[in-house]
Amino acid sequence: MTDARIVISTVDSRPSAETIAQNLVGTRLASCVNILPGLQSVYRWKQEIHNDQEFLLIIKTRSDKTDEVIKRLVEIHPYELPEAIVLNIEDGYGPYLEWIRAETGIAV
Repeated sequence: MTDARIVISTVDSRPSAETIAQNLVGTRLASCVNILPGLQSVYRWKQEIHNDQEFLLIIKTRSDKTDEVIKRLVEIHPYELPEAIVLNIEDGYGPYLEWIRAETGIAV
């Protein structure tokens, strides 16, 4: 097990996705945010079934930053109830995991 984490979320537009990504990386809460277009989401919200196009955000961070990432995500996200799910990274390429740690640390 490593201290690296992935937070996933969805958003309704590319501009919203880019704003969130720039904010999280710019404040060193995330080392990288991948924006994947073309996501089709089917879900129930307020007693109705929705079928929407969304963008998936894959946010790389550290375990000690996940609470801050989620707090910031909720603050700047356009949804009333944003998705924020944390996944543990069991293992990976050591230098890449170290890069995540370095990029989410204190700026030098």
